[in-house]
Amino acid sequence: MKVLVMYVNRFRYKTAEKNLESIEDLEEAREFTDAILAFIQVEEKDEAKDVGSREKKLVNHLKWTARKNQAQRIILHSFAHLSESKASVPFTHELFNRAEKRLQNAGYETAQTPFGYFLDLQIDAPGFSLARIWADL
Repeated sequence: MKVLVMYVNRFRYKTAEKNLESIEDLEEAREFTDAILAFIQVEEKDEAKDVGSREKKLVNHLKWTARKNQAQRIILHSFAHLSESKASVPFTHELFNRAEKRLQNAGYETAQTPFGYFLDLQIDAPGFSLARIWADL
């Protein structure tokens, strides 16, 4: 699993184009402030491991990043451009849902961007050391 995390002053998205036929049609726009934005690529090799272990690894990384940036809001964004390898849609979706629930249980405000859509993005991210963190989990 590859993860690029950014602390954002402001993040806005709007659904632009559906890229998975099995997903419901959706028109949505949302905006967040003072948040951790996680671009996450779940890889095929992750499916060989227990989804619970992958969830724990991801959540621990996101909680660490949130603490370092004093943020209570975490946004999960499926981003299939960090690696050539991709996990299946059901595995990725389950991992995201489990990670979100675990983060909520830990007291974080969470959101997921619409799964299966290309999005128009607006990102305002400051330039300091821990504002951008890449990890291979």
